Order: sequence, then structure tokens, then C-alpha cells
Amino acid sequence: MLRGEGCPKNVLAIKDALEAVEGRWKLLILFALSNGPRRFKQLAREVNGITDKTLSKELKNLVDNKLISRTVHDEFPPTVEYAITTHGESLDRVIEELHQWGVSHRNEVIGK
Repeated sequence: MLRGEGCPKNVLAIKDALEAVEGRWKLLILFALSNGPRRFKQLAREVNGITDKTLSKELKNLVDNKLISRTVHDEFPPTVEYAITTHGESLDRVIEELHQWGVSHRNEVIGK
């Protein structure tokens, strides 16, 4: 395990990682996309509680960070589909570990 002994490169790497997935929604969006490509409204339904405005902003940020792709299908009406990229899939272990920790934490705090 890395120890935060003031190494600027380690701190910068962690800062970059946190900025890429920061916030309440990004990891939940990635989790939803781990089951396959989704359209905007599908994501809005699966990521319970997110507003369309926030979902749009978070999707743009995830695309900018190359964690997901955005594909516009040439049909009428045009449809847009989002999918996790190979780079985004590299977070699978992190998301799974966070899920397991969340279950354990919930049991510790709530006792269920």
C-alpha cells in the first residue's frame, strides 16, 4: 500500500483520480454502464434521484475524462448512446471494492 509521505507524484496521481470520479453521481453512472450501453433516459431511470441537468453535466465530464464514450446514431430521430470505455473499465476493481466496503460500512453503522 502506498503511504502518503509527501511524495508529490503520489499526491498528484490521487488528486487526478479523485477529480475524474468526484461527486455523488459519476461512480453510479459508471456502475449503470457496466451492464452495457445505455441511452440518456435509461441512465436517468437507473441512477435514481439524478436530475437531467446534472446527468448531462456528469456524462460530459465522464466523456472528457475518456471513461465513457458518446455515440450518436444516424437515424431519425437521432439517438445518443453512452458506453463505458476500456479506460473506464479499469475502474471495475475500484467500484467493486467500494461496493464491498459500502456493504461492510452499512452493517457497521446501521447493524443490518
